[in-house]
Amino acid sequence: LSDTAILVRASFQTREFEERFLQLGIPYRVYGGQRFYERLEIRDALAYLRAVVAPRDDLAFERIVNTPKRGLGDATLQTLHQLARAQQISLQEAAARIVSTDDLKPKPRGSLRDLIQAIQRWRAQVLNTSHTELAQIILEESGYTEMWQKDKSPEAAGRLENLKELISAMGEFESLGGFLEHVSLVMENTEAAGADVVTLMTLHSAKGLEFPVVFLTGWEEGIFPSQKTLDENGTAGLEEERRLAYVGITRAREKLTITYAGSRRVYGQWQHAMPSRFVNELPEGAVEHTGNVMNSYSGYTPRQNSSGNFYQRKLPAPKFDYDAIDIDPDRAHGLQRGARVFHQKFGMGTVRATEHDKVEIAFDQAGIKKVMASFVKLADT
Repeated sequence: LSDTAILVRASFQTREFEERFLQLGIPYRVYGGQRFYERLEIRDALAYLRAVVAPRDDLAFERIVNTPKRGLGDATLQTLHQLARAQQISLQEAAARIVSTDDLKPKPRGSLRDLIQAIQRWRAQVLNTSHTELAQIILEESGYTEMWQKDKSPEAAGRLENLKELISAMGEFESLGGFLEHVSLVMENTEAAGADVVTLMTLHSAKGLEFPVVFLTGWEEGIFPSQKTLDENGTAGLEEERRLAYVGITRAREKLTITYAGSRRVYGQWQHAMPSRFVNELPEGAVEHTGNVMNSYSGYTPRQNSSGNFYQRKLPAPKFDYDAIDIDPDRAHGLQRGARVFHQKFGMGTVRATEHDKVEIAFDQAGIKKVMASFVKLADT
């Protein structure tokens, strides 16, 4: 296994190989990068999905609360943690409660309210919108896709491609819950220890390396050469793609296999494919055509109930809660009208009224404010 390397044009193309290797129990490593579901943009997108279907997933909510930037910094998150601990509720529920009070400054309160309302709107769409369409809606309406579109870093374009591949992967499952369960199981498969592994990498990462056996995959027009590169850079882009092809070919010391598919599923849609022009540029006498290999690239469609070694050990299925957050109406902590109280932010004040888990207080210096009862202490305690 350690003699073998599989080279792809773009990083998002590694996903199906990774899942296939996991199913067959083949140890592998991703050279020069992270595994697909471990990449930053994929983790962010999955956190949004989990925040929608699992309101009590604090890690997911904490990851997306200020991604992209919403002006919700450490102080806001600390306040949410304080309320969540005091009332033994989730961070998302704490956020849903605190936005109707004056405990946060107006700007972060408004940003947090917009996020909570968006999550509740997306949650209402779970049962009547396809999970792939819903994922696209979430990434667009949250501003996450736009964040990477505006990003000028060299990695931004690849991250956008990875997000498209994520949507494509979701199309192979019947529901959002099924897909997230699948991802949870995949993430349990840690990288194999030892050196006897298949190496999976992009053509760019392969520069300067050699292997006895090399597979070059996805050699089709539009994929390699990349249609995006051709559109943006014309002839110069084509020459750069041709140089990459040369890099890939010369990585093999003993045996080289080039594969292309007759049809391919691209972002959820099946498309006919033509062999890359680079295939026809290979010296005829040095090439042996093998028809069976040509169709092997796209012949696997992973399912959440796959047999074999994919699920190496049974795990409890995550519980996804599609219901809206319930608010306990009895949270005023026994505070009564007229009681003298202390609030860490607003100081001393007098209780005017209580409403569920919120208290309206006339503060000596700050005026009338509505705050969470958890943040208020009786003056004599």
